[in-house]
Amino acid sequence: MLESKTYSHNEAAALDSSLSLNAAHSQTLWRNRSFLFVFTSYSLSLLGNTFHSIALNLWVLQTSGSAKLMSAVLITHLVVSMLFSSVAGTIADRINRRLLMWSSDFIRFVLVAIIALLIYLENTSYTAILALTALVAFVGSFRAPAFQAALIEIVGKQQIAKAVAAINISDNLVRILGFAAGGAAVAFLGGAIAIAIDAAAFLISAILVILAGAFRYEAVKAAERSKTSFKEDLIEGFRFALQHKLAKASLIILPVVMLFFLSTFMLIQVMAVQVWRAGAVVFGLIEMCIPLGYVIGSLLIMGFDKRIVHKGRIIALSIILMGGSFVLISFIEQAFAALPFILLVGFLFSFSTTIIFIELRSQIAPELQGRISGLLSSATSVAPPLGLAIFSALSDLYGPAVIIAASGGMLLLTGLLLSRTISSSYSSADTSA
Repeated sequence: MLESKTYSHNEAAALDSSLSLNAAHSQTLWRNRSFLFVFTSYSLSLLGNTFHSIALNLWVLQTSGSAKLMSAVLITHLVVSMLFSSVAGTIADRINRRLLMWSSDFIRFVLVAIIALLIYLENTSYTAILALTALVAFVGSFRAPAFQAALIEIVGKQQIAKAVAAINISDNLVRILGFAAGGAAVAFLGGAIAIAIDAAAFLISAILVILAGAFRYEAVKAAERSKTSFKEDLIEGFRFALQHKLAKASLIILPVVMLFFLSTFMLIQVMAVQVWRAGAVVFGLIEMCIPLGYVIGSLLIMGFDKRIVHKGRIIALSIILMGGSFVLISFIEQAFAALPFILLVGFLFSFSTTIIFIELRSQIAPELQGRISGLLSSATSVAPPLGLAIFSALSDLYGPAVIIAASGGMLLLTGLLLSRTISSSYSSADTSA
């Protein structure tokens, strides 16, 4: 059994020393065979998901014509993630994470292949598709914390910042390219084939994780895991999250930032159509600015890596400036003039989130990574939909510009109020880097 999961200073130092010693003998990130296989696996499964999302939404609209039914698919994913992510994170801390990753991918391959077959057939029940979608989301809720928790076991502490930044870059680039390619696949090949591509992506992803081999820095052995019950581990995860300064701060900051960011960007899209009267090209540029800004920010974080100091201050300043940028955007009268500020928002969003993810991976013990990742997934799956519902209703009443300004002001104020907490919570990361 773990003697103390909140870790004394000496235990934390021993953990850091162990991981640093391992990392000192590590290969560079892009020569790490396990990372390359797992990184490619993640990117492929994400690419397949974009195909699946477009094809499934289009099928629902074409067969039912109901936006409510289409939203039910999204709600199903969110509810399942919210309910099971904490449980999945605990399981990821108890069993072999590599096994959990590839088995999750393989099961999703089977489920998504069945969805593709049902959509290919005529008169398929919408209820059956929704039930299968819930199962895919349930199985996927185990894959995410296993992958996030295993990252430090794959690359070691010294490479974790570059690994997190690389994954964030891939995430945004794949989404940009994936939705464009997915739309083309649906148009030329049909929805069933596009979803079948997603199924194939899961199968290839599972094979790549198997080929990655054992993770070289795996810290927790099966014998150690078996000494505590599942219930004890689940409770310990919640207790640790409430007691550990960095984990507790992250569980507050990340959902708040994502709530304001996603909800306000949705209103910017509304403003582009209703107020700026943006054409298809400019609207596409608006859509591209956020992920492009995020990629630029992640590249800078990857490049500077250990030279980044005062991380807490950078996070707080990014949140404050992001709020101010939203306020400025609300007063702009033309879409094209807003593009640089939207790009800046994506850049600031990268700094306000990526650094937090890096510190969570590097400062929290590997045997607790799954539970913290699961709790974060639950929290961040609740906040954005709540914000979208509230902000969209207010936008209908008062117009998008007013609500964007109010949202930006609240985010700016939140950054100012939490700046001291943020700075102190991440100050230990500067001294331990």
